Amino acid sequence: MSQDALLRAFNRLARFRREGPFRAWLLQITRNTALNALAARRDIPTGEREEVSDRDRQRPPSQRTPAQSLQDGERRERMRIKLRGLSPAHRTVLVLRDVEGLSYEEIAGVVDAPLGTVKGRLHRARDELAAMLRANAYDWELPDG
Repeated sequence: MSQDALLRAFNRLARFRREGPFRAWLLQITRNTALNALAARRDIPTGEREEVSDRDRQRPPSQRTPAQSLQDGERRERMRIKLRGLSPAHRTVLVLRDVEGLSYEEIAGVVDAPLGTVKGRLHRARDELAAMLRANAYDWELPDG
């Protein structure tokens, strides 16, 4: 998917208008490529999908005990499942802001939405995720309410 997004960006480079940051333009192409790939994958049964990220494959062994490593892996998987429970619009703004560190303005450019919409989606996404995590608070050690 990354290669596809980069090829699409390269082929559309002449269309970049320089009105906004290049990063936001590239992320918008990447987002659209990912959404297209996701739509194409909906027909594939879940068991056939590759779920290990490149970052997980390249991570060097840590100084943690095997039990701690297993527990961390299980938590990451549960977080992935919770994130998949969010709507695509909410998941997109949450990941762009809290994982990628983009500004609200950059996110608005990537998702092609007004700034107020981005802020509202992010607020609702965080509330939804917190509610989902509280449903399993024993695992995440979150305070109630």
